[in-house]
Amino acid sequence: MDELRLLSTTPILGYGFAQSAFEAGMARNPHMIGADGGSSDPGPYYLASGESFTSRMSTKRDLKIMLKAAVPRGIPVVISTCGGAGGAPHLQMMVEMTREIAREENLGFKLAVIQSEVSKETLFEYVNAGKVRPMYGLPAMTPELVEQAVRVVGAMGPEPYIEALDAGAQVILSGRSTDPAPWAAMAIRAGFSPAVGWYSGKMLECGAEPALPKREGCLLATIRKDHVELEPMHPDQRCTPNSVAYFALHENSSPIHHHEPGGMLDTSECAFDAVTDRAVRVSGMQWKPMPYTIKLEGVEARGYRVISVCATRDPVLQAQLPAYLAHARETIEEKATAFGAPADTYTVNFRVYGQDGVMGDREPLAPAQRHAHETAIIVEAVSHDRETAKAVLAIARLSILHSEFPGRLCKEGNMAIPFSPSDLDLGQVYRFSICHLLEPETALSLFPIQYEDIGA
Repeated sequence: MDELRLLSTTPILGYGFAQSAFEAGMARNPHMIGADGGSSDPGPYYLASGESFTSRMSTKRDLKIMLKAAVPRGIPVVISTCGGAGGAPHLQMMVEMTREIAREENLGFKLAVIQSEVSKETLFEYVNAGKVRPMYGLPAMTPELVEQAVRVVGAMGPEPYIEALDAGAQVILSGRSTDPAPWAAMAIRAGFSPAVGWYSGKMLECGAEPALPKREGCLLATIRKDHVELEPMHPDQRCTPNSVAYFALHENSSPIHHHEPGGMLDTSECAFDAVTDRAVRVSGMQWKPMPYTIKLEGVEARGYRVISVCATRDPVLQAQLPAYLAHARETIEEKATAFGAPADTYTVNFRVYGQDGVMGDREPLAPAQRHAHETAIIVEAVSHDRETAKAVLAIARLSILHSEFPGRLCKEGNMAIPFSPSDLDLGQVYRFSICHLLEPETALSLFPIQYEDIGA
């Protein structure tokens, strides 16, 4: 094959894309249509809970358009990191949606479902064999860490996708995956170099994000022997050398070294050349093989979270807000202890927007340089016991609403509260606890594949 055309529809399935842009991409006769289905960016909740962070309505809309166009033409459709986080419940949700669409549209195809959730028993085996190591300075994996995890997934490379395509699957739904892996799989399977395949995947993983202006849309990658050409399918967008080079920097600790299962994509020698006023050719990428590892993502429960949102535009209070909140903490601790919740059973946080709500302790501007005329405060209480969290939050909300401060002129509440109920119970809260690398026996070891003949 001299040329391979890959169409990415959207940054994340459910974010949407213009029908006209998709049709323009289909007119270019792509060899594969795909979309990433998730990300760890929205935090640990979705992996732990099994819920999707995109709505079922919008996700089904995107998937239906893709399946209706691709299945009759025999074009593979690949959705990676299904349901937002790639766990077993996320994958099951997407399988049920796919069956539903097939019934509604009278579609028939072979479906491959690639699991990525890793059992605790399997993790214990790898930990005991010394084949798991931490990333980012985290502590080593221990049996206790595994036992406390609510859910753990492994980010697969291209090999499970290649296996499914070789088995004749036309629609592939996968659990957690490295974002470029499905695209790299299609290119490597077609005989192109890993360097070109992985770079194409890096560009395609977020739909038309390498294009300007920024909007959800479709991106076409045309792969040839030593380069890839990138072109957005929406007529209002264009790829430029700068926009493509800029996108290659995102979500990496290094701007030029991108670590993936089995190697590293080196973009230090890449050249970016405008082919037209809308398309860019990239060449010079290199692939450097390395020992094969799989990134693990795992989450554990921290307790329960309750919040309240309030705001003030009182300049007298704003000028002394840090001292005011420090005094409020003392009041909260005193009252909470009185009803049986000592300070070591909960945490209280104040996120002060208009002062340091975004950067926190890293805010570079001195207090005198901040000039917000309105200040919003998110009050958060977290405890292992739900009722304790709710009780502490109620005390915290009352304390900042009605306490005195020097120069106070108002005689009622200090804060405006936009919502009723004022206290919002967010339920269980989680944190990422596992971010480790695992050395698998093979590239397929952690990722079993099930096949199903769907529909017509």
